[in-house]
Amino acid sequence: MKRRRRFAWFAGGALAILLLAPLLTSLYAPHWHPSDRTYPRQGIDVSHYQGRIDWAALPAQGVDFAYIKASEGGDLRDETFAANWAGARRAGIARGAYHYFTMCRPGAEQAANFIAAVPADPDALPPAIDVEDLGPCPHAIAAADFRAELAAFIGLVEAHYGRPVRLYLTEEFDRLYDVSAHFDRPLWLRSIFWKPDFGARPWALWQASNVRRLDGIRGRVDWNVARP
Repeated sequence: MKRRRRFAWFAGGALAILLLAPLLTSLYAPHWHPSDRTYPRQGIDVSHYQGRIDWAALPAQGVDFAYIKASEGGDLRDETFAANWAGARRAGIARGAYHYFTMCRPGAEQAANFIAAVPADPDALPPAIDVEDLGPCPHAIAAADFRAELAAFIGLVEAHYGRPVRLYLTEEFDRLYDVSAHFDRPLWLRSIFWKPDFGARPWALWQASNVRRLDGIRGRVDWNVARP
């Protein structure tokens, strides 16, 4: 009888944990971020998905820097870029621009799109390239062809801004296209909640959460830390 009661208690406890886990996660995850002591510089990345942002409210919540989407592909521009670019500066937040790279247009055309959208500000963070998928292209792309177009983009952007770009990568994409091994550039790696353990060199930025919530931003926002 005691053994049965003990098993019933264990089973009931396990069931309670399973039922409560989503609730606990939803309560904890939006406020979690890596230790400020370990990583003194932390920040966000944003695009039009966040809508209008109250930038003045962010520094008090630990936002030291922001990467702001400027462009995508060969002709798309983020409609909130100009407002976000100006808002971050007014708030005293270090700002950088990023481009969402696809394979639907040549790398040179995408570089021209990004350069036309982003002012050459010597105080800005280095430009970043988001290379996490190939975009809605109608045909398969060989890894070597992808890397050739990415190299064209990088060459033009670095020549214009005079700084090495940062490469934003997911583990799956880096494994498929071997990006970090072929391009010796600072890495911005996505690994939700756990420190990245991939890439050809230590990361410069770590995207640690995609569910952070902050006053001044509607909905969720990505949270990043810089290596000390």
